[in-house]
Amino acid sequence: MLERYVKKILSARVYDVASVTPLSLLPGLSQRLGGKVLAKREDLQPVFSFKLRGSYNRMAGLDEEARARGVVTASAGNHAQGVALAARSLGVRAHIVMGKNTPSIKISAVRNLGAHIILHGDTYNDAAEHARELESRQALTYVHPFDDPDVIAGQGTIGMELLNQHTRPLDAVFVPVGGGGLIAGIAAYVKYLRPDVKVIGVEAEGSACLRAALDAGKRVVLPYESLDLFADGVSVAQVGEETFKIAKRHVDDVITVNTDEICAAIKDIYDDARCIAEPAGALSVAGLKKYRQLGQRFGTAIAILSGANVNFDRLRHISERAELGEQRERILGVTIPEKPGSFRQFCKALGKRNVTEFNYRFAGGKDAHIYVGVQTSAASDGAELVQSLRSQGYAVEDMTDNETAKMHVRHMVGGRTHDACPELLYRFEFPERPGALSRFLNGLEGRWNITLFHYRNHGAAWGRVLVGFEGVAADRDLLGKKLAAIGYRYWEETSNPAYHMFLK
Repeated sequence: MLERYVKKILSARVYDVASVTPLSLLPGLSQRLGGKVLAKREDLQPVFSFKLRGSYNRMAGLDEEARARGVVTASAGNHAQGVALAARSLGVRAHIVMGKNTPSIKISAVRNLGAHIILHGDTYNDAAEHARELESRQALTYVHPFDDPDVIAGQGTIGMELLNQHTRPLDAVFVPVGGGGLIAGIAAYVKYLRPDVKVIGVEAEGSACLRAALDAGKRVVLPYESLDLFADGVSVAQVGEETFKIAKRHVDDVITVNTDEICAAIKDIYDDARCIAEPAGALSVAGLKKYRQLGQRFGTAIAILSGANVNFDRLRHISERAELGEQRERILGVTIPEKPGSFRQFCKALGKRNVTEFNYRFAGGKDAHIYVGVQTSAASDGAELVQSLRSQGYAVEDMTDNETAKMHVRHMVGGRTHDACPELLYRFEFPERPGALSRFLNGLEGRWNITLFHYRNHGAAWGRVLVGFEGVAADRDLLGKKLAAIGYRYWEETSNPAYHMFLK
């Protein structure tokens, strides 16, 4: 299998449009991790992503009749731009199906490349099903984002380049994983020529479809309700059939990372290369750092910086979470006495640590709940801080990993519901498109009074929303049925300690 793919990679037609991207040293990260870290700069491609390679190689191989009919694909991101640019270069009509909640910046980028855009549904699956219908109805050629030998071979040219560029000893290559096209192509070439080099995949925790497939020994479909949407470029429920055939034999390991770790990696890349990677593009650096934290050493490692198509609006959220991912900040809910001098005494208890955030509003009573961010030097330092505060008599709730606290509550401290008002709390992901709120409210049919509502735009395809409903436990089943019918992903947060400390 590998020999066949190596031949396809060596003959791949990508350089009509793609560039040979450089390997850039990340000096600060190298010093911190005790090994040489190089980034393969696929963010420098014409569409700021590696996806152009596979798209063009697939389409360049079409015969004249297929080119005349045109191509179709489903994507809201980098693959869409790759197909659009390849189509323009080859003189092929491209139809791109995108979800209705696709951010306008991505729609504009694809439209500016000359593609015909069709907005359909809210999820990738909705768009993909419609694209397949168009393929059949109009005799178009479907350009798959990852599960196609020609696409895999196009992405594999990255492996060819990095081995040509780095002829000295190399320990590992870290590769972002979505559907598996990139890691399959790189693994095929690298393992054929340099079987001693480790190929390590990196996945977002909520989209770890390759890790799940390797553990199960077969491809599995991740549940949509748990699928990660932060690193949207790799938000895939099932690894490809062809890509899994290669990965299960030739990928050495797969590491999963969380949102905070991805944000910290984006900051690391910016500090060293002055490049702002998209969340999926920074996965490899996040995985490389975690690999080192797990006690693994390396002399030289290459991280595939796969893309930089990030909306400017998302940078605020990314910067907020970066320190948490680096384990340099702890988010705590602390109960202190409601009396003069309490805050001063609490700061004394913190020792020589910087307070990075402090939220509080007088609410009466003998105790006060404060939402506080504290700068720490490492994970162990954070744990010692919590233990130290508790030993001094403070009730402490560690909220460093509490998504509701970090996404919503930190912006809402100070408002509470009336004691006589029973309340149910839910966290939602709304599609970022006109009418999403109306659909939500209409689906509730006016049966519940909304007691709390918090939304913050993060420049992504999905908005994060926190909603409180006046009701009692007996309403939970009926409310759940209504919410399921609306179709937005949601999680109940009524028992969340952040809610009880600051909002209830």
